[in-house]
Amino acid sequence: EIRLSLVGSEMCIRDRAGGDRRFRKPAGQAGLCQSLRPGEAPVHVPNPQDQPPAQRRRGNLRFPPAAKGGVHLTDYRKFRLSKRNDPEFSHLKLLLFWPIYGLVFFALERLLHLDYHTIYTPLDDLVPFCEFFLFAYLYWFVFLIGMHLYLLLFDTEGFRKFMWFIILTYSLTCVIYLIYPSQQELRPAAFQRDNLLTRFMAWFYTFDTNTNVCPSLHVIGSMAVLAAAWNTPRFATPLWRTAFVLQAALISVSTVFLKQHSVVDVIGAIILYIVLYIFIYVIDYSCLKKA
Repeated sequence: EIRLSLVGSEMCIRDRAGGDRRFRKPAGQAGLCQSLRPGEAPVHVPNPQDQPPAQRRRGNLRFPPAAKGGVHLTDYRKFRLSKRNDPEFSHLKLLLFWPIYGLVFFALERLLHLDYHTIYTPLDDLVPFCEFFLFAYLYWFVFLIGMHLYLLLFDTEGFRKFMWFIILTYSLTCVIYLIYPSQQELRPAAFQRDNLLTRFMAWFYTFDTNTNVCPSLHVIGSMAVLAAAWNTPRFATPLWRTAFVLQAALISVSTVFLKQHSVVDVIGAIILYIVLYIFIYVIDYSCLKKA
């Protein structure tokens, strides 16, 4: 057996007989102890102590521009306000859409008084009010915010597409609300059951208006999360995709069972989703960039 060891700036090869030969290790190289068989050449093993301190603290964890599967990661520890326009962090500016949208929607809901068209279909009468769908309806906030955070941290390119999908669908919906103002008159005058959920819905009806309903933003938001998950490598397995489909479907159905929306509102949202999905996730714009 031959032993290879590191002694200061020299390397020592010692055989079983006790004889040894010393030679200086090449500049810029480091090694660890190795066991060599007769006739086997030594293999260089990097010494962790020669790595940069920051890399040792992270346990050799690096933040490459592109990770496995083509997923782009951003190291937000390097972010500074002076770098907000850098390509690495420019996607963060897409989040500014939310306060702008909030102001626009507030104006549509509270400041503008338009001539509303009532949305109704006989199918709405076949759907009973069920307060237990309130859990799915409120879960929408976790569903939407959770996807924002995941993509922001683990899939930068997916975050860009997700935000552009949100920006285009929500903006078009606000334009539709202006061109064709809509309302629904499906809410029950009284509840068949008296419990905490029905009391919450009674309060919620006083706060949330019954206007600007077609297409449903609740459904569009759920579909946006589904589209992002469907195109994210982490959620590309059949199990994950099935889970996201069920969640999006349950949230969409809850809007009808809580009498927040008509069936027409849900169908309108799905049509808008399909059209924008093609533009955001299906069409390949790489040829345009090359041109």
